[in-house]
Amino acid sequence: MLLQPLWTFLQGQSLLLHSPVFPIVFSLSVYLSFCLPFVLLDLLSSRWALVRRYKLQPQSSVSWASMWSCVALTLYNHLVFIFPLTLMNWYMTPLHLPEEAPPLPHLLAQVLVCLLLFDFQSFVWHLLHHRVSWLYRHFHKVHHTYTSTSALTTEYSGAWETLSLGFFAAANPVLLGCHPLTELAFFLLNIYLSVEDHCGYDLPWATHRLVPFGLYGGARHHDLHHLKSKYNYAPYFTHWDWLAGTLCRQHD
Repeated sequence: MLLQPLWTFLQGQSLLLHSPVFPIVFSLSVYLSFCLPFVLLDLLSSRWALVRRYKLQPQSSVSWASMWSCVALTLYNHLVFIFPLTLMNWYMTPLHLPEEAPPLPHLLAQVLVCLLLFDFQSFVWHLLHHRVSWLYRHFHKVHHTYTSTSALTTEYSGAWETLSLGFFAAANPVLLGCHPLTELAFFLLNIYLSVEDHCGYDLPWATHRLVPFGLYGGARHHDLHHLKSKYNYAPYFTHWDWLAGTLCRQHD
């Protein structure tokens, strides 16, 4: 099996994987690691026209104050809200590590299904929190503090939004009975795509350029949502917005 050597290596780190602090350390370290390259681009864009040409809103800039504000809120949500819940989950549902790794095609198929489920759940949640003004004012408005996206704004949100979307991401692999390695792969991909959505750059290797027929929205799609909040509610794919009549593809 192609994935067995990797899974055997991870099984050797069982003390780390079984640690009650592993989920929050994993989540934060992966998230900040994925943000870092885009933060560097933000720092370079004010000096290099070559970098600035790929910015979706080239007139905008990212300040140190805004970056620290985003990081501070992310740390606060993780430590105050997410960490107690992960401790409860660790206590109530001990982690089981099977001996064998999943077949690669099975892993890829389940990761895709998890992603499609999360995309649908997030679309419905997002649409409701824009259409119901009370929900927007009390829960989602924080995320729209910045009309120009940058990587660290990905998790700039209130506790309810952070916990809701985190619940969707955590529940889908459980519902599908995914192998722990599949679950890790989905979490990695989901965090990366979410950061890329908010990065503020239309790069030549961006995911939406790799997926054909405009099926995937990516950074351009989500940046338009922050500019025109009545459009583009799905985080990744475009089919739900197309069906709902909320798809917008062009910057003015």
